[in-house]
This record gives sequence, structure tokens and C-alpha cells, in this order.
Amino acid sequence: MPFLLSLHGLTYTTTDGRTLFDNLDLAFGRERTGLVGANGVGKTTLLKLLTGELSPGGGSVLRTGKLKMLHQDLVPGPDETIADAFGVRTALEQMAAVLSGDTAFDADLDIDWTLDARMAEALARIGLPPLKPDHLLGQLSGGQQTRVALAALLFGQPEMIILDEPTNNLDQDGRAAVARVLGDWRGGAIIVSHDRSLLRQMDRIVEISGLGVQIYGGNWDFYLEQKHAERAAAEAHLAHAEKQLSVTARKIQTSKERQARSDSRGHKSRAEGGMPKILMNARRDRAEGTSGNLANLATHLQDNAREAADAARQQVELLKAPTVKLPSTGLAAGRNVLELAAVTGEYDSDAPVFTDLTLKITGPERIALIGPNGSGKTTLLRLMTGDMEPLTGSVRRAGTQALLDQHVGLLDRAASIRDNFRRLNPNDDETACRAALARFLFRADAALKIVGDLSGGEMLRAGLACTLGGDRPPELLLLDEPTNHLDLTAIAAIEAGLKDYDGALVVSSHDADFLAAIDITREIVLPFEPASSKTGA
Repeated sequence: MPFLLSLHGLTYTTTDGRTLFDNLDLAFGRERTGLVGANGVGKTTLLKLLTGELSPGGGSVLRTGKLKMLHQDLVPGPDETIADAFGVRTALEQMAAVLSGDTAFDADLDIDWTLDARMAEALARIGLPPLKPDHLLGQLSGGQQTRVALAALLFGQPEMIILDEPTNNLDQDGRAAVARVLGDWRGGAIIVSHDRSLLRQMDRIVEISGLGVQIYGGNWDFYLEQKHAERAAAEAHLAHAEKQLSVTARKIQTSKERQARSDSRGHKSRAEGGMPKILMNARRDRAEGTSGNLANLATHLQDNAREAADAARQQVELLKAPTVKLPSTGLAAGRNVLELAAVTGEYDSDAPVFTDLTLKITGPERIALIGPNGSGKTTLLRLMTGDMEPLTGSVRRAGTQALLDQHVGLLDRAASIRDNFRRLNPNDDETACRAALARFLFRADAALKIVGDLSGGEMLRAGLACTLGGDRPPELLLLDEPTNHLDLTAIAAIEAGLKDYDGALVVSSHDADFLAAIDITREIVLPFEPASSKTGA
């Protein structure tokens, strides 16, 4: 298969001297490649090297096909329109001038009279209505902006597309539209994503980790199987290395004891006499030399065995799945923690997002809020916490609760993760603080990072650590799209923590794999329709 993109002996070192890639060879053809790895490991840097936004310190990047990239963070200008996103503003203005008679038709003008129809077709392909070319991008939601950008990318008819977290901020319909596009795609594609349903569509997975760059010739499920096998092999290798270390220690101890007995007999012979002095001194010197050689050999064997065990232990550490053990909330089964009675929620009193919503949350049940963007999920969460008052009806809260929104507003941006934890958990000492943060992958100096310097994913993980890691976690935890901006390692840590959490949970998420992993027991589907809804039981 001919390659559209290839790296040859590529080396890249960051400005602070950290080597991300060293003599890397990697090629991409007409297949769909999922690029995975922890935040900060170099995924975005690799994309920039592929597109030419960054230059390698050594080696080369060869591009043989037309390449287009969808960036993760889209920030349109105040006057930027749909036509600007498609790169056709000037062409459309020329066409409009000719049609209006402001400009005389010139046969030499390169006017594409199919532009409007092709733009509408591209928008429809990604599940959007035929928006007018002069529609301002800033008037669209973040999810709609992402869809427009993807439609514009496909409109350019590239041979290779690179998508950086394409389903972030998208609801189920938007995710399904992206999945359809990739399902029909016949060119090359490189996708950085933590969306496991999207990664299941890949033809192969490329993982960047502390072990280097590994290629897995299958989709996400195949990759997981291989990772489980690697983990089992690493654990078996560690067990063998630790056994060898123990065996080496026993052999050395046996040799030392044997030498000690021999030395003891020599001392006894010298004490009893009957042997020429010159012969006794020779035997003594030989015994001391033997003891010295044995000591050097013992040190060498122990060092080798210890290095092998340390290397095996490091391999297991890099491959092992995260586990989180949390304190108990003390929430009794069947106890009411929240009750909404005939609630109407609104941002605009003339257009409430839901009316007459009655809901009771008891004991450690786990509820998912399901619905498209704009259906009222965030409004409902704010009503539950008291951050917003209902237009009609009442909300009764019992026990402790915490809300983690996508901006993690409970954290002080100017303080460290460690200081935020101590502020929010005043009964925990330094040892408990560090242990709790380590469970959420903030170990050693990582706990001292300033919150304002964290990535979005790190910030949410820090919020969960500070909320759930204390001596008494809240009895009700509310989460608003918790997996947006998290890498797959962090999602696994969050899932492990939430599975161990014994309080009540309400979570708004479009991530079906995440909801399945945390054992959701009930769904509330929005928009809420009181005439037919059964969720208020």
C-alpha cells in the first residue's frame, strides 16, 4: 500500500530539553489510524510534525497526498462566517456581484456555480442543515462549530485527514455523524481521540507511551486484548525476576556461611599449631582472597538481579490498569438525598427547558442524564445543587453534595492541587492528602502543580481527587460531561474511582462506554415530557 505520510528517523526535543521522539520511523496510508496516549506524551506535537507546523530536530517527514487537519480548539473570529470556514468567501462574493449585475460577466472569471449546492451537501453529510454562507460561526454552539469545520475539511477533498479530538463537545447525534463520515471514508485518516466507540472504527491503533511508539494492527477492542496480554506477560516476567532475586540472595548467603565455616576451621588450625608458619600464612592469604572474590561476585549478582527486577517492575507500572480505593460516604441504602417536585427549569421564562419535572434520588443509585445539547441537562444539574432556582416547584436537598462542571469551579486556579485538597478536606493530614492525590495519578511533585497551569483533563482529574479523595466524600456527586478533554488513562482512573464510590451519582455524559463502565442504574431522558415521562416515580 502506498504511503501518504511517512516519518524517517524523526527526532524531536522540546524547548525544555525533553526528548519526545528519537529516530522514529512511522508511515500512514489509506487506513484509519487511532492515535492514543496520555496527555503530554506528544500526540499533538506529532500531529504538528506531520502537518509541518513544527520542524523535527532530525530526520524527515514525507507528504505525498493532499492533507487537511481538524484542530481541537476552534475559536472563530467575531466576523468569521460559514463561507470563511469553507474558504470560499471571495468566490461567493464574485458570484454574487455577477448575479446582481454589479460586475459584468467575464468568461475568464473562474466561477464555480455549484458552490452553494456543494456546501449544502457537505453540511448535510455531517448532519447539519443548509446554513447560509454568511451565517456567523460565533452564533453556533461549540458542537455545531466542530461539525462545520469537519464539513469544510471534507469539502476540500483531501486524501489524508487528521482529526484532533473530533467528538469533544458533540452530543450523540454529532458523534454519530462523525462516525458515519469515518465509516464511509476511503482515504487516509489519523484520529486522536478518547472516544472508544470511534476508536472501534479504526483499522489500527498507534500508541505513544513511556515505552515508545507501539503499533497494534486492529481496532480499540483488539488493542485492549493486546494490552491485557502485555500486562500479563509483564507481571509474569516481574514474578520471575523477583524469584531470581530471592534465589540469588539465598545462594550468596549459603556461600557466605560456607566460607565462614572454612575460615573458622583455618583459625582453629593456626591456634592448635602443628603447621609451618609460612604454610599457615599462605592459606590465610588465599582464604582472604577467596572471601574478597566472593564478595565482589555477590555484589555483581545482586546488582544484576535487582536491575532485572526493577526493570520488570517499571514495565508493569507502565502497563497496569489504574485502581482507586476511596473512603466511604456513609450513605445508607434507600435514604433520600435529593427530591424535585413539579419543577420548571429555565434560562428564558418564555421558553422553559422542562416543566413539571418530579424526581427522587435515593441511596447509592447512579443516574445518567441523556439528551442532545440544549435539552436542559446542565440546567437540571444547577437546579439540583441550588446554583439556580426553579421557576416553579421545589427542590429538597439532604446530606452533602458536590458538582463538578467542565470548568471545575470549586478549585482555586491560583493554588496548587495539594493546597486545594487541604482546603476542601481540612480533616486530612499531609500523608492522607498525598495518598489521595496519588490515587488520581498526581504523584510527588505533580501534586504541587498550580491548578491554573493544568490542562482541561488534568483539572477535572484534580477536581475529582479533591472531591472524592477526602476522609468523607459527598453523599451525592453530580458530574457534567466529565470525560471531555480527558485522555484514556485518566478516564480509566476516573472510572475506577467512580466504581468504588458508594454515594449517589448523577452524571451528564454522551460517552456510552463511560456510562457502562460506572454501572448506571437509571436514565433520565431529556427533553422531559411530563405527559409521557415515567422518570418521576
